[in-house]
Amino acid sequence: MLTEQLVIRRAERKDVAGMFALVQELALYEKAPEQVINTPAAMEEDGFGPNAIFKAFVAEDTQTAKLVGMALYYTAYSTWKGKIFFLDDIVVTESMRRHQVGGRLLHALLQEAMNLGIAQIRWQVLDWNTPAIRFYEKAGLEFDPEWINCRMSGAQIRDCVTSKRLIS
Repeated sequence: MLTEQLVIRRAERKDVAGMFALVQELALYEKAPEQVINTPAAMEEDGFGPNAIFKAFVAEDTQTAKLVGMALYYTAYSTWKGKIFFLDDIVVTESMRRHQVGGRLLHALLQEAMNLGIAQIRWQVLDWNTPAIRFYEKAGLEFDPEWINCRMSGAQIRDCVTSKRLIS
């Protein structure tokens, strides 16, 4: 695809199906398609409903009107840093990798962060994803050796709440 055919823009409600297709493609790449429990309907509500909790930039091929990439993020808050962005995913369809799509998406996010006075952007990358690690290194990020990622599934949350083990 010629660069002139690629437009980076803010995601809109009409983009949800294409965004979800990118999520599914990423899950296949990461060999974990069964772990996607999100739905297009939930993405539409969560990104474009009255209480939207995420934003995204998309890369659109203007010749085909297909999405070939996205950067999905949300604003968070750090007691030490103030406003931060958490970049949940940059996804570029396989055929468009190595064509500066990811770089253009990340650039749009960095520009948004700079315009809004964001103090920091945080994200994660799988330790085996060498192409992504190299891409992020090119951007000049620093890997954080001190912090351990933590998570709880919905089932673990319900178990902890119903057991009352934190308050008993």
